Formats: sequence, C-alpha cells, structure tokens
Amino acid sequence: MGIAVLVFVVAALVALARASFKVIGQAEVMVIERLGRFNRVARSGLNVLIPYVERPKSIDVRYFEIAVGGVKKITAGSTNRIDLREQVLNFPSQPVITKDNVTIDIDAVLYYRVADPQKATYAVQNLPYALETLTKTTLRNIVGEMELDSTLASRDAINTRMREVIEEAAIGWGVDLTRVELQAIEPPRDIQQSMELQMRAERERRAAVTNAEAGKRAAILEAEGVRESQVRRAEGEKDAAILRAQGLATARLTMADAEAEALERIAKSLPEGQAAMYLLSLKYLEALPKMTEGAGTTIFLPAEATGVMGAVGGLRELLARSSNRPTPPSPAVSHAPPPPPTLAQLPSGIDPLRPDR
Repeated sequence: MGIAVLVFVVAALVALARASFKVIGQAEVMVIERLGRFNRVARSGLNVLIPYVERPKSIDVRYFEIAVGGVKKITAGSTNRIDLREQVLNFPSQPVITKDNVTIDIDAVLYYRVADPQKATYAVQNLPYALETLTKTTLRNIVGEMELDSTLASRDAINTRMREVIEEAAIGWGVDLTRVELQAIEPPRDIQQSMELQMRAERERRAAVTNAEAGKRAAILEAEGVRESQVRRAEGEKDAAILRAQGLATARLTMADAEAEALERIAKSLPEGQAAMYLLSLKYLEALPKMTEGAGTTIFLPAEATGVMGAVGGLRELLARSSNRPTPPSPAVSHAPPPPPTLAQLPSGIDPLRPDR
C-alpha cells in the first residue's frame, strides 16, 4: 500500500507540475482561459498557470501536405500554441468557370501572419479553413467576371483584387495578409491545343510580316542606292562634260591663236596678196590624197578647179620666192592667173588635158 500511495502521489505531482508550468518557444504564444473565459496571452518563456483553474485554449488547424509519391492530402488537428511567424496556406487547385464558359484549374497560395492571437482564437472557429474557403470563393468570383485570355494575362490584377477582398475579412480575424499568388492556371487539354495552334499561327503571321517588312526595306534601300548611284554618275558625267568642253574650248582657242600667228607669219613672208592663194593651194594638196583613196582612178573636178590647178602650179614659185631674202620691188605684177602646173607637179590619176578628169 505504501508503494502504491507513493506512486500515486508522484503521478499527481507530475500532472500538477505539467498543468502549472508551461514553457513556450520563441515566436509562439498561448491563449490562457480562466474558468472558461479569456484571461491573458502567454508569451515565450516559462509561464505558471493555476492548476485546474487556468488552462490553454485549444484551436483547430488544417494542413495541406504532399506525400513523397506526389499524393496531396489535407491533415486536420488541434493545438494550443499559435505560431506568430508568417505562414503559407496552400490548398488543392480549384475548378473555376470563366466568363466565356471555360473551366480552368487554378492553384493559389496564401501568405498570412497572426497579428492578434485573441481574435484568431475567438473570432473564427478554424482560421486556416476559413482563409482557404474565403480564398476559393473570392477566386471564383473574380475569375467568373473575366474571359480566358484576360485571366491568363492578368495574374497581377487577380492577385491584387483577391488580396483586397480577403484582407478586409482577415482583419477581423486578427490576421495580416501579406501576399496572394496564383501558382498555376491550367485550361483543359483541348483549349491548350487550340491556344497552341493560335500561337503558332500568330508567330507565323508575325514572321511573314517581318519578312515582308525586311523585303520592303531592302527594296527601298536598293532603290535609294540605285538613285544615289545614278545621281552621282550624272554629276560625274556633267563635271566630265564641263571639263571636256572647257578643255576643247581652250584647245580651240590655242589652235586659233596658233593658226592666226601662222597666218600672220605666212602673210609677212609672202608677197602682198599671195597668202590667200598659198593657203588655198595648201588645202587643195591636202585633199588630193583623200580624193584618190577609192578603188577607181577617175576623178571628176568642178569647172572652177582649173584656176586652182593654176594656183598649184605657181605654189612652187611662191615658196621659192618666199625663201629668198627681200629684193627690190619688181615691176607691176600682173593679176592674170598663173600658168597651169606641169605633169610632174600633178598628182597621179589626173589628166591635165581634160579638166573634168
């Protein structure tokens, strides 16, 4: 009996000690009730409770877990400690119907932190489940007002609207909502295939437009290059023509000056009035080789050519006289035409007896 009583007393003391002394970890709190009513919030460290008068408040919790094999499951339980750190509320993806009647699966995640343990304990029965349910309903309401394309392209807008709606209700539960994120949006398989085909067609269209723009730009650049080259070529030809004309004019002026000086010297070296006859005879002799270049040997001369033939006969005499030193003036010069040239002075192919040949 003595041993049994001793064991009973020790067990009672241990139970009393466990009920009286509570060690709370860092970033954790415990809601203490006295006779069923809220008394205080026990902070981290050693806390002493009145046995059987004060006791910690038990709260319900839910956890979403993914097993090693990829199986998703929700674990429900209860605890008397409230974690003050930022927590992640993850739950399975939810089917949501868009405005254009497309059912999509959306996976969302919620980040929150308990700011008021008393409200988180007494204002809501199961805080994680309440937040999860509120997130699901809010997500359905927001996505139900949007079409599929807008839903896929408006993640930030959806996150902002969900945070505004959930935060308004979470404040009354003593919770600070930090972030709301959409992890994945998965349309049905047939919709995905249609979207892939549409995306491929859009990319092909963009590629065709890009190629057309590139061809257009290349054609414009090529046309501009051809125009520029033609302008440059025309300017070069113009400058070259101007330079050729200037050179030809200079050459002709130089030749004219030289010819004028030659005529002046010829006029000075010949007797007065014989310079014209000398030049006419010289031009005639220069033209004779060209006149005899043909295959035939018969040449037709005009009737006025007899005077020229006489001038050619006197050309030798004029040259001989011009080469001598100046002599006293001779008697009056007769203006009769000079005698016709001899046979030795005529070019080959000309018959002196027939002026027309």
